[in-house]
Amino acid sequence: MQLGTGLFTCQRRPDDDRSMSDLYDEVLELGRTIDDAGLDSAWVSEHHFAEDGYLSATMPTLGALAAATDDVEIGTCIALAPLYDGVRLAEDAATVDLLSGGRLTLGLAIGSNPREFDAFGVPREERVDRLEEQVELCRAAWSDGPLGYDADFHDVSPDVTVTPKPEDSIAIMLGGKAKPAVRRAARTADAWCAPSSLSLRGLEKRVEDIRSVRRSEGIDGDFTIYLIKHGFVGDSREAAWETMREGYLYIQRRYAEIFSGEPVDELSANRKRELKDQAIFGTPEQVIDELETYREALGNDIHMIFRTYHPGTDTDAMRTCIERLGNEVAPEVQ
Repeated sequence: MQLGTGLFTCQRRPDDDRSMSDLYDEVLELGRTIDDAGLDSAWVSEHHFAEDGYLSATMPTLGALAAATDDVEIGTCIALAPLYDGVRLAEDAATVDLLSGGRLTLGLAIGSNPREFDAFGVPREERVDRLEEQVELCRAAWSDGPLGYDADFHDVSPDVTVTPKPEDSIAIMLGGKAKPAVRRAARTADAWCAPSSLSLRGLEKRVEDIRSVRRSEGIDGDFTIYLIKHGFVGDSREAAWETMREGYLYIQRRYAEIFSGEPVDELSANRKRELKDQAIFGTPEQVIDELETYREALGNDIHMIFRTYHPGTDTDAMRTCIERLGNEVAPEVQ
């Protein structure tokens, strides 16, 4: 099992008096901690027009993380593919990959927030087609020679040669939990990312579906399964939950608004209980035990994105959590 963390969103909670510059400085500080702790990956996420400043510029942020780190895989989890100019995304991703020495994974998904699509002037009914074209366009752009691809949604000539080119191929990861999304990833991508809401049984079914599709269709090559789980490492289960609780529930309330396009003033008590049950937190030993459950069910070749960045949580507490994740948890599960 590989083990990474994030997802950096740079949201400023109403009770946080820091500047946005402070929050981006925090990302770089925690990115260096992830690298120093020997973890496998660090991730950013994307949304737009959020009043709390949710990170919108994935590639500049990853460029800064590339410069601040040496070894750790960096990536988007997830970039909203339909909202991008296809060639510009291919160029920016190639640049970040070069800056990082080949450490980029480009995670893409279709998106859902009506407000974002309306503001960008992108019809939501085109989401799937635009995602599929983005994958093909990136691969064509990164290949030798001219594009050689006639895009439907991007006004670019097939005769154009997109530069820069990455030194090697950039891995593309697709998100989504519906069967068509999972099978799309199996057929067209190098990896699939499972959302944190999926149960272990749900994960098992989808992973088996991915392996079945690739086996039956004769698709060769490496394929990585990424799993997102929110969590925290602390001195006790109670202490870990108390540290992550406010930031975790805040971001889940904001996601409820983002995905629905409607305001959500408060999560229900039942929803809070569900979220607590979904998270993995406690002492290093307790976290190891829960991670082992996923390894036993899904195999050792999975990449856990253990989401320890929760907006407004004390920076020192998050740094200590990352250090313990790298020093005490990772050696037992990697």
